[in-house]
Amino acid sequence: MALEVAAFATDRAERRAIRHAIGSASISLLVALDGAVLVGAATIERRRGSRHARLSSIAVAPSRAGTGLGRVLLEAAEAEALARGCETLRLEVREDNGAGIRLYERSGYRRFETVEDCYADGTTAWRYEKNLGEGEGG
Repeated sequence: MALEVAAFATDRAERRAIRHAIGSASISLLVALDGAVLVGAATIERRRGSRHARLSSIAVAPSRAGTGLGRVLLEAAEAEALARGCETLRLEVREDNGAGIRLYERSGYRRFETVEDCYADGTTAWRYEKNLGEGEGG
């Protein structure tokens, strides 16, 4: 919860959702630690029979912003999805999250949809997808 509060001003995961993710067979929760301190996390969801995985969250502690940890977590999420038999990884990002958008676009993600009023505060989401078999840059 501390990472959620530190990393996100709004649209935070609830404690119940985090507990569910930890125990779920269809969700992978990847963490980045500095000793015993949680400094980053990525959550990947899968559906039985689907070849698509969804990156539902990627969080980096503010003290680690700009260090490349987001890219490391994203690459780990891609590897996890691929290892679980998924061919694509999809995600949503707030249209006002410039750092996230740059990370995803530089990592080979393509925007395929816009979802108006997606977030609690009315912000639009941009949906992205990457074919995991393509590698960096398509």
